[in-house]
Amino acid sequence: MTHTREARTGNVVLSAATVAMGLIAGVFYIFTCAVMPALARSDDRTYVEVMRNINDVIQNPVFFLSFMGALALTGWSAWQLRATPAARWTWAALAAYALVFFITVAFNIPLNNALAAKGDPSALREHFEGPWVAWNVARAVGSTAAVALLTRALLVHGRSGRNPGDASPSRPRPGRTTA
Repeated sequence: MTHTREARTGNVVLSAATVAMGLIAGVFYIFTCAVMPALARSDDRTYVEVMRNINDVIQNPVFFLSFMGALALTGWSAWQLRATPAARWTWAALAAYALVFFITVAFNIPLNNALAAKGDPSALREHFEGPWVAWNVARAVGSTAAVALLTRALLVHGRSGRNPGDASPSRPRPGRTTA
């Protein structure tokens, strides 16, 4: 593949997918490593109140753009790169993140909705905490795997996108003179 407009567009979309995926993986990672362990130290009322507040404020355009953008950009990139050596890495990243997306919709969001209901904080927390944390760890692992797969796709696509003659010793590189 030469550096055509399509190849440059493929690089831009793949790069954007990787950045969006990294942002989302970071969100799940920080919840796994810091937010949930810190909340675990709280009493039931505080735990429920803080998680409700988090669930309210995370529903914003910036988060949705990255959460949905990671899926859309990875899908777009997989389609664009379908005939390149980077295709399998991009499709694998899409599959990994599709699983993360499914976990979010099928498990984490319903748990968040249940936590929003009125009720005894102790009972709400008991129903919520263990499953939510476990599913979030799965999301952190899956989205981190997707970042690694997209990074591999970037490396493979970058190598395959070079014109083999560009680094030839017989051809002067821009800014260099031949002796």
